[in-house]
Amino acid sequence: MKAVQFKKYGGPDVLGLIDMDVPQVGEKEVLIDVKAIGVNYADTARREGQYVVPTPLPFVPGAEIAGVVTEVGKNVRGVEKGKRVVTLIEQGGYAEYAVAPAKGLIPIPDGVEFEEAVALPLQGLTAYHTLKTMGRLAQGDTVLIHAAAGGVGLLAVQLAKLFGAGKVIATASNEEKLLLAQGMGADHLINYTEEGWEKKILDITDGQGVDVALEMVGGEVFHKTLDCLATFGRLVIYGAASGEQAQFYPSSLMKKNQSVIGFFLPQIMQRPELLESSLEELLGYVSFGELELKIWGAYPLTDATLVHQLLQGRETTGKVILTP
Repeated sequence: MKAVQFKKYGGPDVLGLIDMDVPQVGEKEVLIDVKAIGVNYADTARREGQYVVPTPLPFVPGAEIAGVVTEVGKNVRGVEKGKRVVTLIEQGGYAEYAVAPAKGLIPIPDGVEFEEAVALPLQGLTAYHTLKTMGRLAQGDTVLIHAAAGGVGLLAVQLAKLFGAGKVIATASNEEKLLLAQGMGADHLINYTEEGWEKKILDITDGQGVDVALEMVGGEVFHKTLDCLATFGRLVIYGAASGEQAQFYPSSLMKKNQSVIGFFLPQIMQRPELLESSLEELLGYVSFGELELKIWGAYPLTDATLVHQLLQGRETTGKVILTP
């Protein structure tokens, strides 16, 4: 089969198309004929050797796949060949075939395409759990969503509304992206490349600040976001796209009973009761037309290098997909 692999850490050019054996199925695993692959910042962090956990070499990236079950391990029950499924795996998604644990498979509802389904596991679950599980979003809360035109951001804007947010403040780097977030339901739009954006957020909230903030940039953006946090506010960190690690004094949180919370999706993957129910809920929203998916583009597996360049160059909005 064809797969994309890197043998050393580096830029997008370290990705290479190779021929390799179809992976063997374990007793509690299935083999999936991959139809759509989600591309995420986690893949670029893996490639650069900057991921939260070590990345062994050589490595086939890709954690998000949708496809058809073609082989079932001998100890797998309740999963049949030919089943359309979507799932998250630790690695190996940039390929024509991939193995996955049977326990993490979610059936794709009728009427939902592979490309739509694969837009949900990583980014959809990140948006869902940063807001609900970690951010503890309550009815009427004011929510700040950075990079609101990205894959996670566009879903988070919509989910915040579905979960009962009173006000959603979206930030992005240009007018086109801000209008995209507005189309998904954002109430207020702020260009975070302009000086003093944090003061605008405080003006919008009458000086009170936001109840929940989703932050994945790091550095100065983290500090300014912390300045925008309300009393009892929760700031959820789910990335550091700038590459800058923010430093702060934890005791500064005491004055307003604020929280800074880290989020790492693989920990959710270790909790089936959280993973499966939330992914089924997300697929239900899509199936009933309550959650709109923005697919920015679908590229062949041979264009993996180009896709990484576009993603890291901030030239994409919504979800980017590879197809074998």
